[in-house]
Amino acid sequence: MAQTEKKAGLLRRTSSSKKPLKEKVLLMYEDIFTEDPTKSNPRFWDELFLMKVNLEHLEGKLEALDGDEVVKIRDNINSLFHHCVQALAEEHQIKVVNALQTLCALFRGVHQKNKSATGFDIINMLMGFDKAELRMKELMESLDSLLCGDGSESLKSLCLKLLLCLVTVTDNISQNTILEYVMINSIFEAILQILSDVSSRARHGYDAVVLLALLVNYRKYESVNPYIVKLSIVDDEPTLDGMGRVIHHALAEYNRQYKEKEEENQGGFFSTLTSMVGSMFIADADEKLSVQTNEAILLALYEAVHLNRNFITVLAQSHPEIDIATAPAVPIPASPTTPLGTTPPSLDMMNNPELPLDPNLQTSNLLITFLKYSSIVMQDTKDEHRLNSARLCLIILTCIAEDQYADAFLHDDNMNFRVNLHRMPMRHRKKAVDKSIPSRPLVCAVLDLMVEFIVTHMMKEFPMDLYVRCVQIIHKLICYQKKCRVRIHYTWRELWSALINLLKFLLSNETSLLSKHNIFQLALQVVNLFNMFITYGDTFLPTPSSYDELYYEIIRMHQVFDNLYCMVLRVSANAGPWKEPASKVTQALVNARAIINHFNPKIESYATVNHISQLSEDQVRSISLNVRKNVSLSTMSQDVLLKEFSSIS
Repeated sequence: MAQTEKKAGLLRRTSSSKKPLKEKVLLMYEDIFTEDPTKSNPRFWDELFLMKVNLEHLEGKLEALDGDEVVKIRDNINSLFHHCVQALAEEHQIKVVNALQTLCALFRGVHQKNKSATGFDIINMLMGFDKAELRMKELMESLDSLLCGDGSESLKSLCLKLLLCLVTVTDNISQNTILEYVMINSIFEAILQILSDVSSRARHGYDAVVLLALLVNYRKYESVNPYIVKLSIVDDEPTLDGMGRVIHHALAEYNRQYKEKEEENQGGFFSTLTSMVGSMFIADADEKLSVQTNEAILLALYEAVHLNRNFITVLAQSHPEIDIATAPAVPIPASPTTPLGTTPPSLDMMNNPELPLDPNLQTSNLLITFLKYSSIVMQDTKDEHRLNSARLCLIILTCIAEDQYADAFLHDDNMNFRVNLHRMPMRHRKKAVDKSIPSRPLVCAVLDLMVEFIVTHMMKEFPMDLYVRCVQIIHKLICYQKKCRVRIHYTWRELWSALINLLKFLLSNETSLLSKHNIFQLALQVVNLFNMFITYGDTFLPTPSSYDELYYEIIRMHQVFDNLYCMVLRVSANAGPWKEPASKVTQALVNARAIINHFNPKIESYATVNHISQLSEDQVRSISLNVRKNVSLSTMSQDVLLKEFSSIS
């Protein structure tokens, strides 16, 4: 036994005394960072691209360089970049793969080393400023050829990964000066070709869509971006449909993952514990249900909806709603990076043209999937990441609500859907049963989503800009209904109640909110929304009794309107930064106050005569119905109201 241990110990000492062997590729990297490697080996560059790339080591060497070393070996780095680009034209696929990965390491390593350097310095270090235009032209042409050619899918995937790496090496995409060459040497057509082909889209659609969304955002407000111009005029149906399917699948995959986690938690130990001690652990439940959001795909959806009016039709294309199974990933060479920290969804099963058309199967579309996604993301806005996601969702919904075709589809009574929106757990309400949701026009789901947001986000860290956008979306939908005289059967009372409670919250937290926000802007939007219902409700409310419900809600919650009037009157009477916005709210409250001042005495008189301490809803509505015909409201003129309305929308 002792002899065995002695032998083992001797073996350990013998092996540890030897120097560890280095990979040949590491020795070749050392040559690049010391002197001209071709002096000792004329075939150096041919051999380098036959070696498996060590990304971590190469990036580390680049990051570790100091100022003097950078100047000393700049020509070698320029030469490495040049030979990488040349290798992309090789017939040997191993060389092409290694060249693509080496380029990724070069882009990342040089940018990490020179975060504070100007874009011109980085270009000079990578390829030499005098030769940069030629080198980037050759690179982009090679990538375009590989993406559009009949080569392997693995190579196409690596090309997209390289482009994503190039685009995302800086925190602010507009500060990435190298992208000027990507603007000049466009790969827009190659991206469209990937999206229009079913097979290519299944493998590379996600990366292609994210890449396009990022390129569109390069200096979009500073100069003419050719990708913006080209995307705005795309009218090829297969291409737009392909883009929509990629976005739809990514959002649907998120919804599926969230639903799985939700079902897990409902059936496990946590569910039992919560039922025992009440709902004190609701916040913990939300954390457990947290699924990483996908801002990249949201950005792509925004750009498509915002820039291309033809894409609106893609939102409405229906297909059977099926559970998306996770398909095995297509094997590709090791990717140097995962862009934006997101993981591409599994294979696009929705590309299958032979889906079962079961008449009993619920149909879906991209818009429905997006609404479900939004209902999940908008539940929790406490951290900045999710707040930005919710903001982007509301911006997309604003673009949709502003589009005439989208509004027509949303309000089409012949196109009904059952949309199961996710609702935030709250102590004072039971969770809605999915089966109880009726099949309705999609505008009802949008309004439900807005009401849900209004009700669930009255908190200390008040998301003011999200509330403004939310109320604006409701405004735009009501404007369409008024203009086209569309009457939808919706529970308007829930919306009115939510809006009044929002005003109540603003009043209760006036001091703390005014130190951060202009609450009068939001209050004015809400009051003008009530003015729309009061003044034009006969053009879009479904029944005459809807008016009675509106008047009842205003009278029932008259204290809120009275308190709001007192508050804005007080603020507008004093000189200060809020004088003018408060004055606008004072003027806008004319209609609501006229209703309250006219009906309240009648109701009080009825209660006194009949010795009733508290009137029922039916009694109040009956009084309202009898006297409303004689009321003469000082309603704002249509011109004034619409002018005010357009200014805040």
